[in-house]
Amino acid sequence: MTPFRINLVTLSLAVGSHAFTSSLPPSRRTSNSCSTSSTSVAATPMQTEVGNSHGQGSCFLPLLQNDDEYIAPRIVQIAGAYPGVTTETYLSITSEPAAEFGQWAYDFSDPDGPQLGTVAVPGMSSVYETDDPVVLIGEHTHLGVQLPDEIKDPVDLIVLVDRARKYFAERKFLVMELEENPGMISIGAFSSFEEFPSTAKIMGHVTLVQIPWLPSMQKKKSGFMEEDQLF
Repeated sequence: MTPFRINLVTLSLAVGSHAFTSSLPPSRRTSNSCSTSSTSVAATPMQTEVGNSHGQGSCFLPLLQNDDEYIAPRIVQIAGAYPGVTTETYLSITSEPAAEFGQWAYDFSDPDGPQLGTVAVPGMSSVYETDDPVVLIGEHTHLGVQLPDEIKDPVDLIVLVDRARKYFAERKFLVMELEENPGMISIGAFSSFEEFPSTAKIMGHVTLVQIPWLPSMQKKKSGFMEEDQLF
């Protein structure tokens, strides 16, 4: 049988089992609802700070800013291979509404199990070149990403990581396990190898950080780069 070919990328979310304590059902969360909740996906124990944050020491995250016209890919369940799909199976498949413009949605197919869900990320070269992908959800304040002053609450960002890249690189944001914080990951960048902690273990590289569009952000593009910066 010819295998399915689906033009959609879905990645696992590395999220603690205590996350998502808001009133929304755990099977469906939008980036907007998460970012405005007092307890977000990224609400985990405080991490040990190491290296530079975004914008420090000439180190910059690979950011992707959504605008108000961004339409996120849909995460859609597969009912099976036709012919051969039963009516019972066809009717048992659940679907969810599309995310709002400028937002994305998380999907947790097993709300009673470990909170490791999926999220669709755009099809682009940096995603294609990520050999062993996993997604983290990080608050913009922890990553050093500046957003408009009108935004007071932490905003959840999609952080795409390539676990296959376990080597040092200058000014690249590394996912590490630190000797003083075993069993937990930290994210930071370094201007030179001399700044890198000798006992740290490199677990991957950040290859993309996606920022949702929020109502307080600029809506339309003018064509001038200085004016089109949204965050």
